[in-house]
Amino acid sequence: MSQTTASTSLATNENVIKAALQIRTAHQQGYPCEPVRDLLPAQCLASAYAVQQLNTEYFQQQGRRTVGVKAGLTSKTVQSQLGVNQPDFGVLYADMFIGDGDTVALDAVMQPKVEAEIALVLKHDITVTEPTVVDIINATAYALPAIEIVGSRIANWDINIVDTIADNASSGLFVLGSKPVALKDIDLRLCGMVMERRGEQISTGAGQACLGNPLNAAVWLAKTFVANGSPLKAGDIILTGALGPMVQVAPGDVVETRISGLGTVTVAFSHSHPSSNEINNSEEQA
Repeated sequence: MSQTTASTSLATNENVIKAALQIRTAHQQGYPCEPVRDLLPAQCLASAYAVQQLNTEYFQQQGRRTVGVKAGLTSKTVQSQLGVNQPDFGVLYADMFIGDGDTVALDAVMQPKVEAEIALVLKHDITVTEPTVVDIINATAYALPAIEIVGSRIANWDINIVDTIADNASSGLFVLGSKPVALKDIDLRLCGMVMERRGEQISTGAGQACLGNPLNAAVWLAKTFVANGSPLKAGDIILTGALGPMVQVAPGDVVETRISGLGTVTVAFSHSHPSSNEINNSEEQA
């Protein structure tokens, strides 16, 4: 049974619906919620993906446009910590995109952290069963350096594998560099990465930290989505997974990532947007 079939069969489960509403409410109101794992069977990835799928369908009905997918848990160390032996995935929406060099309000993502990744942009659909690295290379238009601003709707990042999958793989926002590089011009496995915050080095890594090669993560995603009956399409953005440890951010931070052969990508963080009460108080004082 594919994940989509399993998710569809679980979509009417009362606790799956309750977990989806809990996460969606946290997203909409801006306040983190309790973990959802106790609502779902222990380590049941199908139930977690059913929660994710319910919220994906809800947000699509609300007009959010999906523009790609992301791989998570691509580090063997993190997989071991969460007791799994494979990555997970989430959906990318157009309103999650941030331009290179832009500034993000800290409260735009709940409990934000940053990690450096390599993004692939497809020029062809990937519809073959059991896709290979060759299929990925042939289907890819170019690669870009990326910063993923991950976040969690679960309070205090108190998550296990079920929580993070249900929460759209702990997605937040993503920043893409603006100089495309053809795959023939770069060896993704050997790409070195340095991330700096206000000029201070905070994370380092390389392409091989992502399942041995970011292309391996792309193969896993393509295979998974073909099996699910929703193959990756031309124009889709693929975030292949972290190249190094993720790091917390604070107002005033400017984060720059350099990936050898791909260039740089930068994002800054400002103070949170004022609440309506703060605006009203300020107007009264004026």
